[in-house]
Amino acid sequence: MDDPLERLRGICLGLPETTERISHGSPAWFVRGKTTFVRYADDHHGDGRLAFWCAAPPGVQEALVAEDPNTYYVPAYVGVHGWLGVRLDVPADWVVIAELVEDAYRKVAPKRLVALLEKGG
Repeated sequence: MDDPLERLRGICLGLPETTERISHGSPAWFVRGKTTFVRYADDHHGDGRLAFWCAAPPGVQEALVAEDPNTYYVPAYVGVHGWLGVRLDVPADWVVIAELVEDAYRKVAPKRLVALLEKGG
C-alpha cells in the first residue's frame, strides 16, 4: 500500500471507536465522532506539503521540530495548541507515524478507550 492517505486511514481506523469524515475540506479522524485527533493535509492553503496534523503530548512538537524540521513542523491554526505537523512527502517511517497517531489518540480519548487500546482492543 503506497498511498499515504490509505496507510494513515488504516492506522487511525484501527483505533477503538474512531470515525472518519471530511472536516475543513480534508479527511479527519475523530474519537466517538466528536474529538479530532488526526487531520490529513494535502497542500493546505498552498503550502506545498503532503502531511497530517495530530494532537501531541506536551513538549513533543517542540522536540521533534527541533530534531527534524524537514519532517516535522508547527501546523497552522492548531500548532499553538501543541499539535504536530508530520510530512508524508518525504521518506516516512510508518512505525513512528503509527506511534504518533496512537499518542494523539491517547491525548484526546476518554480513559476507558485508552485502557481498551492498552489491552490491544
